[in-house]
Amino acid sequence: MKLNELTITEAKKGLADKKFSTNELRDDCLAQIKKVDSKIKAFVTVGEQGEEGREGTELSGIPVAIKDVLSTKNLRTTASSKILENYFPVYDGTVVERIKKGGAVIIGKTNCDAFAFGGSTEHSGYGLSYNPWDLSRVPGGSSGGSAAAVAADECLFALGTDTGGSIRQPASFCNITGLKPTYGACPRYGLLAMASSFDCPGPMAKTVEDCEIVFNWMEGEDFHDATSSAGQIKKHIEKQDKIKIGLPKEYFAEGIDEEVKTLVMAAAKLLEQNGFLLEEVTLPRTEYGVPVYYTLIFSEISSNMARYDGIRFGKDRDSFEDEVKRRIMLGTYTLSAGYFDQYYLKASRVRSLVQKDFEEVFKKVDCLLGPVAPTPAFKIGEKSNDPVQLYLEDILTVSANLAGIPSLALPCGFTKENLPVGMQIMGPAFSEEGLFKIGKRYQELTDWHKRKPEIK
Repeated sequence: MKLNELTITEAKKGLADKKFSTNELRDDCLAQIKKVDSKIKAFVTVGEQGEEGREGTELSGIPVAIKDVLSTKNLRTTASSKILENYFPVYDGTVVERIKKGGAVIIGKTNCDAFAFGGSTEHSGYGLSYNPWDLSRVPGGSSGGSAAAVAADECLFALGTDTGGSIRQPASFCNITGLKPTYGACPRYGLLAMASSFDCPGPMAKTVEDCEIVFNWMEGEDFHDATSSAGQIKKHIEKQDKIKIGLPKEYFAEGIDEEVKTLVMAAAKLLEQNGFLLEEVTLPRTEYGVPVYYTLIFSEISSNMARYDGIRFGKDRDSFEDEVKRRIMLGTYTLSAGYFDQYYLKASRVRSLVQKDFEEVFKKVDCLLGPVAPTPAFKIGEKSNDPVQLYLEDILTVSANLAGIPSLALPCGFTKENLPVGMQIMGPAFSEEGLFKIGKRYQELTDWHKRKPEIK
């Protein structure tokens, strides 16, 4: 096996046994980038950074790719937008700093929709990224470059961000594992903000076990981020013998691809055969998720993007990509006099009702299981000319962000066209340990996550 194809756990053991060096591990990843990235275009910038002398930690010498919205000291950080084409941060984002302290070696910055505004990586200022499983299809978004890089074995793991599904959907499309943590579990300091009450940095890796390793380095309170939490990661699922999994009927309703439903339901049945309990539940306000989510994030985007005025840093606003301009204008509209109560305030109230749905359902079940996306990866250009169709792709992911709860996406099968399909396991706030337990058990029972794309 090539070293770049290893998991973190496998690489850590190989390094400990002195079967290979950290330089050999890094060089294999860089060689893979050189070999395949002209086809996948996962990276905006390739450049190496690491902490010297960090031996013995879990991430020592492990090559990582960082989504380009996370600040990396002295390594170009563009948010995949031309407005920041020559921006070199003077500090690391907290989650970047933490994995570097763990010994991880940054090998580059990955492509995404500009400022993470999108669900397909078609809105980058630096061109498209391509799905390693089918180069005519999108890798998902906005963390599409990170997902493609992990799937193509260009790195051993990556960091992404999830504001409305931007870790989970590309993980599903590319057959990797990704975690959207509880809001505040992983600090946002150094993240080029999209929507501040939603943004969540998180790990993207080849297995659930690897995601858990990375998450444990990333999480925890940060002095620089007032919304970060010292909340204890709950062990209520971890301690239980019989875990009850809820299947929200809205996540298997009309509009969800039949193959997707079949594969996710088969995964649920496999867990049931291995000691888990299943129960159908309802999240009645699921249908309001997309309109509420987009009303709120457009508003927060409008506020956050005001800093890019061409005076302090970056180019002037003519350099904004079309999707960035669209979201700024829509957000400015929803916050304007006469419309604030009608849109923003009403959406905020419905957000509270969505949160209540989850609070009620978690009184009956320990976690929820459903598809990540209504379809497998779609063709490049299929939805890019119709923003509403692209926004509707988030129907199954945005509710977790509205509620601030964690959600773990992992592979659960392939369609007849050999396209990956992922499922997500959602739990109450700070229940990450329980989600990892269920996910690791599922990956012990299956080998979907071990399948590799043939990049032609």
